[in-house]
Amino acid sequence: MQRQAGQSTRGLANALHYRLASREKSGETGRRTATGRETLSYFGEFKAHWHQLLGASLGIAFGAALNHYMTNLFGPALIAEFGWSKADFALVGVMPLATMLVIPFQGRFTDRVGVRMAASVGVVVLPITFIAFSMMSGNILHFFTIMFLQALVGMLVGTLTYTRVLVEKFDAARGMALSLGMTMAPLAGAVMTPVMGNVIDEYGWRTGYQVMALLTGAGGAIALMLIGKTTPASRSGREAASDGSHALTGRSAIADLKVLIRQPAFLLLVAGMLFCNFPQVLVGSQLKLVVMESGAPAALATWIVSLYATGVIVGRFACGIALDKVAAHKVAIVGLGLPAVGFLALASPYDAPWILGGAILLVGLAQGAEGDIGAYLVSRNFDLGLYSFVFAFISCAMFLASATGSVVLSRTLAWTDSFDTFLVIAAVLTVLGALAFYLTGWTRTAHPEAHEPAVAPAGPVQVLVGDEI
Repeated sequence: MQRQAGQSTRGLANALHYRLASREKSGETGRRTATGRETLSYFGEFKAHWHQLLGASLGIAFGAALNHYMTNLFGPALIAEFGWSKADFALVGVMPLATMLVIPFQGRFTDRVGVRMAASVGVVVLPITFIAFSMMSGNILHFFTIMFLQALVGMLVGTLTYTRVLVEKFDAARGMALSLGMTMAPLAGAVMTPVMGNVIDEYGWRTGYQVMALLTGAGGAIALMLIGKTTPASRSGREAASDGSHALTGRSAIADLKVLIRQPAFLLLVAGMLFCNFPQVLVGSQLKLVVMESGAPAALATWIVSLYATGVIVGRFACGIALDKVAAHKVAIVGLGLPAVGFLALASPYDAPWILGGAILLVGLAQGAEGDIGAYLVSRNFDLGLYSFVFAFISCAMFLASATGSVVLSRTLAWTDSFDTFLVIAAVLTVLGALAFYLTGWTRTAHPEAHEPAVAPAGPVQVLVGDEI
């Protein structure tokens, strides 16, 4: 009997060993988290959660981000038909500021009801706003009212909501997942901008808005189907532990905010995002003017500015890979600090094309890396039950920085008639922002794996799949 039992035990052990070896060979096993939970390996996470990654990517691309790329296409047609002044139409830029105070409530709402429910609100309302645009009769107050409604729900179909899916489902490959998820939006913008431009030119702006309603509605619906069921963070602690979600604290939003403000990591992340986004006005509308002021002729300046998009893409993917292999705060100091060199190069008297081109590439690096780094550090420094709430304040810092930078640029140009002063200020604040992100590595203690390579040595661990993750 004992011999048979021993043989049976050895047989079971051999079977388990063979099963684990097969999974290791296919890249499905991998690592344990700091809490002892056993998760998929780096590539195993992509294999298990590719549909959530694709869904989040489509949601970001066909949500508020698409409107960001398309708004300027409708401007000339609306001004021509209704006789609006350019100055009045330019006020569209203050809409993010007008809704900045609402964003934390959107984040809290997302944490409480889950990604799918929160995003569904935006997926329904956003197409309706485009239909409303197509029915305008010429009152510019109607235009701003609709824009305000869009801004109110915009973050529910943006990175605030959809990146939560990625940080919940991906651990070892979280950096690359965030990179891929955020890359779909500029790609969709690059593809759809000429298409929508032709639609507006051929069929009119009303048809253009109707096409936008179709794109955002269909894209959002597909995204929600791919994401599937999500678990609200407001579930009880016992339920949360059983399905891998993260429970809310049970405190009010004000109480949670008071706790967050006392945490150095929170203040450093907000300050870092504020400082790093101060030069946003340059990359949004002034880059060609800056390059031409440095001595480049118009044709060369256009070519040099085109390198900016290359820098964004390189920065995003390089950052995604690095975040999964290197301590996050070290990635931040490099990825977000190097653009300061670019700003100083643009302010310098040197006008060689390779210097100007290299400077623009470095500036693009920060724009590609900041979103990934911000989302990653939020997910590693705070419980995921508060992810969207914390990320909301990071987003507010971005909006505030962009508005502040616009005012400072306007004043410095009025005083000096040159971009050099603003470029120097931007370089200094960029360094301060990168240092703020770097210092999160000294303050963080709750989740030490953020300061280590995300992939630990593989071992014979149990693999959780499906709803267990």
